[in-house]
Amino acid sequence: MNPVLSRTLRSLQRNILAGVITIGPLFVTFLVFSFVLGTLAKVGMPVVQFLATVFDWAWLSDPWVQWLVGIVLTLAVLYGVGRLASEVIGSRIISLFETGLERLPFVAKIYTSVRQLIDTMMTKKETGQRVVLVDFPIEGHKSIGFLTRTMTDKTSGRLLAAVLLPNAINPTSAFLQILPIEKVVETDLSMEQAMSMLMTGGAVGPDSLVYSNPEIVMVEIETTFVSNGE
Repeated sequence: MNPVLSRTLRSLQRNILAGVITIGPLFVTFLVFSFVLGTLAKVGMPVVQFLATVFDWAWLSDPWVQWLVGIVLTLAVLYGVGRLASEVIGSRIISLFETGLERLPFVAKIYTSVRQLIDTMMTKKETGQRVVLVDFPIEGHKSIGFLTRTMTDKTSGRLLAAVLLPNAINPTSAFLQILPIEKVVETDLSMEQAMSMLMTGGAVGPDSLVYSNPEIVMVEIETTFVSNGE
């Protein structure tokens, strides 16, 4: 190959790779914020459209304005509900509301399950919830998960773990895996670190983490030591 052409191709490859490394984290951050803001706008959009038809304001008919107002309205509602829940009277009202929901067929099951899931996800590590790694989707490929509870196999008495595996970028969807507890690798990641890695596709995260069970590592070291005849 022509030396000049070869140098040009190497330069192009090097610069394109540098561009990918530079733009990659920004692109992932953009995707995450687009998803979050789009969801907030979608939630508040019915109210915005109702206000636009009632008050007939020309500026409120602009799609971008509706998008921004939808986000602001949703955030305001979330803040108001959170502030209300932190007050004694507000917490009692929410408790009565939840009690009413629990009496509705089908709705009670869905609401209770989602509420328990959110409570578990927000629980600190000291109370039992842990960030773990499991082999998924195939053996040897680790995925971040949240160990939500343990249970016992009725047949063998083996201890099992229920692990929730959120999808990267879009952690609102997830897989639930039931697997032997020894297949679970407990990490030293906090909930915030795990969610940052998931939301950014791994672009944001710690420099090191626990990847293998210490017992398995010791067995591998001993096996290697014996096989080498030392």
